[in-house]
Amino acid sequence: MESWRFDWDRANWIKCQKHGVSIDDIESLFDRPLAILPDQTHSDRERRLRAVGWTREGRAIFVVYTVRSHGNDPRIRPISARYMHAKEIAIYEKENPDIQKR
Repeated sequence: MESWRFDWDRANWIKCQKHGVSIDDIESLFDRPLAILPDQTHSDRERRLRAVGWTREGRAIFVVYTVRSHGNDPRIRPISARYMHAKEIAIYEKENPDIQKR
C-alpha cells in the first residue's frame, strides 16, 4: 500500500477541524478503500478531488483535497472535510457496492 504524505498548515487544519474531523481520520482515509471523484465545481485554479470512505472507527467521511508537489514529493493537501449524513451514506453505498467498511 502506498504511503501518502500530507500538506498541512494552520489554514487547512482549522478548516478541516471546523466540522469535528480529526487530522488522523483524514489521513487514515487514504490508507483504506475509498472512492475518488473529481470536484469540477470548485476547480478553477487547481485540480480538486473528493475522497469518500470510512474512518478506522467506521464513520463515513467526505474530504475535498488537491495534490501539490514539493519538488519530487507529491502531497495530499486537504481543503475541507466532514462526516457524511445518513442519506449521503446510503447513496455512496449504493453507487459503490464493492467498497466495504473495514
